[in-house]
Amino acid sequence: MRIFFDVDLTLLSENGELRPGAREVLQRLAANGHQLYLWSGNGIRWSFVDQYGLRDLVAGCLYKPLYDARSALKRQGVEPPDFCVDDYPEIVEEFGGVLVTPYGQEDAADREMERVYAAVRSAAEQGL
Repeated sequence: MRIFFDVDLTLLSENGELRPGAREVLQRLAANGHQLYLWSGNGIRWSFVDQYGLRDLVAGCLYKPLYDARSALKRQGVEPPDFCVDDYPEIVEEFGGVLVTPYGQEDAADREMERVYAAVRSAAEQGL
């Protein structure tokens, strides 16, 4: 599947810290053959990818449209995702995927990425 991960408050805290388990889940999903893309309403975020050493796991970085997302992607020449991971309900409603609790402050006990992996695995088993 082509999986689009939001960056801010999904993979990164407000202070720019990587969410617990994010690297490991991205590694597992890439190893399972999924194409991983990162997108952000704050622009293309290769600096984040490089800061956390994720370049070998990510197929691309994209600008995430904040409204009329499907049409905006079409104008950009980007195929829509098969699955989204986002803290923004409208994006998940539009494309399908899993809505995560926003990761505002660092929390070592956060386990949202485990839930994300389970949701992707379930969708893949269902042939989505």
